[in-house]
Amino acid sequence: MAFIRDVNLFAADPVRLAAFYSDVFGFPEIEAVRSDIFRCLDAGPVRLGFNGQQAYALLDLSGRERSDNSVGCYVTAEVEDDAGVDRLAARAVELGATLIKAASETYYGAWQCVLSDPEDNVFRIQHQRG
Repeated sequence: MAFIRDVNLFAADPVRLAAFYSDVFGFPEIEAVRSDIFRCLDAGPVRLGFNGQQAYALLDLSGRERSDNSVGCYVTAEVEDDAGVDRLAARAVELGATLIKAASETYYGAWQCVLSDPEDNVFRIQHQRG
């Protein structure tokens, strides 16, 4: 059986973007895998990585760099309660995130908001009720 171990985002400034997510969510850095072009945070059951632009070539992805504000994927952080959603969303905005969709109840019973980080990657913060 397979499982997802890492979720990685390309970043113009992986150090700054990793610091943003660490500051918002409190995820500690996994310093053992740190490099000049990579930072990684311990986000619980998965590791959240931030790759510098040089990683496109290292992964043979040259020519597939993001060239607009399209959304290819997004990260969802699950928190303990509705107040946690509101508190972390406010903290994220203080640190440079943009609120895309204010917290509201979803059709599947979660209290959720949608934001974009300082490099315009989309992420959600939610509390799944019940």
